[in-house]
This record gives sequence, C-alpha cells and structure tokens, in this order.
Amino acid sequence: MNSMNGTGIVAGPASDKTSHTHRLRRLAGTGFIATLAAIVATTLAAALAQAVGVDFEVPDGGETIPLSGFAVVTGFFSVVGIVIAVALLRWSARPAKRFVWTAVSLTAISLVPPLLSGADTATTTALLGLHLVAATVMIPTLARSLRTRTD
Repeated sequence: MNSMNGTGIVAGPASDKTSHTHRLRRLAGTGFIATLAAIVATTLAAALAQAVGVDFEVPDGGETIPLSGFAVVTGFFSVVGIVIAVALLRWSARPAKRFVWTAVSLTAISLVPPLLSGADTATTTALLGLHLVAATVMIPTLARSLRTRTD
C-alpha cells in the first residue's frame, strides 16, 4: 500500500531488502534442518555399516573412525554448504543452478580421499556411500530453497 509521508513523497511497498532478508533467513533455517537430517542419516548409515562388519579403520595411523566423527564432519561440511548457498543467493543471478554445479563438483572431489586412504574395500565403499548420503540430503534441499522464477 502506498502512502504519503510528511515530505510529500509517496512511499511504496516494503523494499526488496526485506524480501531478500526473509529469503536468507528461510534458506539458513532450511539449511540447518537439512544439516540435522544429514547428520542423523549419515550417522545411522555408518552405524548400520558397522553392524554388518565394516570397521572404518583407516590405515594411516590405524585408528577407527568413531560414529561421532561422522556426525561432526557431516555437520561441519553441511554448514559450509549453507554458507556457499547464502553467498550465491546474495551475489548470483542464478543461485540454484550455480549451487548445484558447485555442490556436485565438491561432492565429486570429496570422493577422492576415501579412494586414496588405503582402507579395505568395505570401508572405502561405505565411506563413499556416506558422502553420497549427506549430499543426497543437502544438495536438493538447499537447491530448492534457492530457486527463483528465473531458475
């Protein structure tokens, strides 16, 4: 609704800044909920893999990756994804498309370390699968939140 202010200038509807701030908040909220879902899904999948005999022992140091390690790493990199999504929403004309390209590329890169770790086949396969579980939760959720009429 337009209204006349004291200077005789017609004030228009709420600025796009309010709409943009709302989109940023909605994206961040959706991203954090997706992060929690990715943490739960990845940790559950790791627990199931352990239950069927995957030991998650990494030869470099001989230590076993604990379930809490999967939760922490998934949470950290999911938040990195949210930051990338927020930056693209702020500075890109086509944030959803650019986010999907960026996230899929980074996911592909993240598959390299498990392949080079020297872990046994079961551990390597499980680690690759866990990367894909997290990506399957995060990428579509954030991309949907970034969509605009022009994407």
